[in-house]
Amino acid sequence: MIEIDGSYGEGGGQILRMSIALAALTKKPVKVFNIRANRPNPGLRRQHMVGIESVAKICNANVKNLSLGSKSIEFYPGELEGGEFEFDIGTAGSITLVLQACLLPSIFAKRQTHLILKGGTDVKWSPPWDYFQNVIVELLRKMGVSIEAYLNRRGYYPVGGGEVEIFIEPCDRLNKLSFDESIEGIEGIVNIANLPTAIAERIKKASLEEFGKQKMNANIMIEETSAACSGVGIVVWTKGKILGADSLGEKGKPAEKVGMEAAKKLIAEIKANADLDVNAVDQMLPYIVMAGGGEFRCREISRHAETLMWLIKKFIDVNFEVKKNGIYKVKVVRK
Repeated sequence: MIEIDGSYGEGGGQILRMSIALAALTKKPVKVFNIRANRPNPGLRRQHMVGIESVAKICNANVKNLSLGSKSIEFYPGELEGGEFEFDIGTAGSITLVLQACLLPSIFAKRQTHLILKGGTDVKWSPPWDYFQNVIVELLRKMGVSIEAYLNRRGYYPVGGGEVEIFIEPCDRLNKLSFDESIEGIEGIVNIANLPTAIAERIKKASLEEFGKQKMNANIMIEETSAACSGVGIVVWTKGKILGADSLGEKGKPAEKVGMEAAKKLIAEIKANADLDVNAVDQMLPYIVMAGGGEFRCREISRHAETLMWLIKKFIDVNFEVKKNGIYKVKVVRK
């Protein structure tokens, strides 16, 4: 059994989610201890439990100690079957982080995986829905993955109540990611619910002005919707070569700052000539490994990415060569 210290590196929920995903993928039992040991509320939260439950269903796993607050679990994976499942986080816990756990094994399941997930779609410390749909899903499609992702309802903190639906077809093998495309344009969405439309207009205007300073044109739309509680945010991304950035509205945070923040992040990625944006690196690393390796450039290596490199090597014989010469160059070598 592989034993993983959940307090290593970034030490949050990611190391737990990806330990389970990699265990399901490689059919290697895993024990994760010291779960979220460095967090103010250590142990399993509802969001993490749903991530584990979803992967367990997909691969017919046996899980020990799966309970709220548990600081150690054991996961014994079975066959990757796929199937139809519905999970409700019951809070504003992030739907996209649950997807981070169950997407990887679903791709290699025997049959289609159909997931309905309820919770938060646009919440702090997690990829917003529009980033997932327009960056991560599109990168996976470039690797040959057949995936359809639908937003049924937005969910914001503190209530949640969002719902998404995902269809993932089995994939025999992944294509290596190539980054020879040029940027063909910039698009974006400002999502807003139960708040004055003027806030979204100000976010859009500030973002467009920031791009304009760099002589960059962007097409940003406003999506007004209703939700269980109010919320607002913006995601911007490039077409062709896919890079993304986001900013979430918060009480006391000026709308102009929200718009500028997202634009500045994306401009930094474009100017650095990155292949993957900072947040996409740790999201895409497992898929690059499963595709047999590859090379990419990125502006930064986050603690999440460093932790994931360490973790993947516990399950798969792979090496990560990281060099910095102005920009980070990462070479992934499957042994």
